[in-house]
Amino acid sequence: MGIHFTKMHGTGNDYVYINAFEEKVEDAAALAVRVSDRHFGVGSDGLILIAPSGTADCRMIMYNADGSEGAMCGNGIRCVAKYAYEHGIVRKSRISIETKSGVRELALTVEDEKVTYVQVNMGRAVLRPSEIPIRAEGESFVAQSLTVAGKNYSATCVSMGNPHCVIFMSGIDQLDLEKTGPMFEHHALFPDRINTEFVEVLDDHTIRMRVWERGSGETISCGTGTCAAVVASVLNGYCRRGEEIEVQIRGGKLYDTYLENDEVLMRGPAVTVFEGELK
Repeated sequence: MGIHFTKMHGTGNDYVYINAFEEKVEDAAALAVRVSDRHFGVGSDGLILIAPSGTADCRMIMYNADGSEGAMCGNGIRCVAKYAYEHGIVRKSRISIETKSGVRELALTVEDEKVTYVQVNMGRAVLRPSEIPIRAEGESFVAQSLTVAGKNYSATCVSMGNPHCVIFMSGIDQLDLEKTGPMFEHHALFPDRINTEFVEVLDDHTIRMRVWERGSGETISCGTGTCAAVVASVLNGYCRRGEEIEVQIRGGKLYDTYLENDEVLMRGPAVTVFEGELK
């Protein structure tokens, strides 16, 4: 018998999921590399194990496509919640999931016994430059001038457990991200490199963005990136705190809220693609 798996995605961010309550995985890092290969494997951004937890309803153990262990994935954790509910691991509309970066609380939207949307508390936005980290003084880095390749940008930097630089501009579809993205990622201001969101504001409840992820290039979805973009939109006066903002990304739409206590809620879809067995 092989290992049963389910492939799922959140706004195009796809992982192979294995129920570790029932399946035994010997070398998860090696398996992650194998299943992630889009030519010779299942094809995914990584592997996620859904396992028992001593502190929450279940535990998410995630591996990137290169076999390294990740701390948290906003798109991935929504799919964990959907799987846990639909497979009877947890039969509640509000559940807790343990991750490497702490326990996250999630609220499920259930229709006809299927989970369609999941809202997750992504934790507090960090604005202090030393904690993001960026090489700058002060309490925050909001609407600050940043020169990249001779061009001046207005930048706002936020950490959502990982570092983000948000740039507001028009014409993001015309942006040559393959050229511009690496210049931001490797800029001297960012000691650990940076994820960069290029954001176009449509109205006070709607923004569009493209994202360049450090180490990955342009991706069609980044959950922490949409959270950072909404925080920056509020701090720059484009959107309002406490109200849900629609974020249009290449993989679909996410709905984020920047709360008064600095926590960010992210609501989005979770979709099952197919199931199979690994030999």
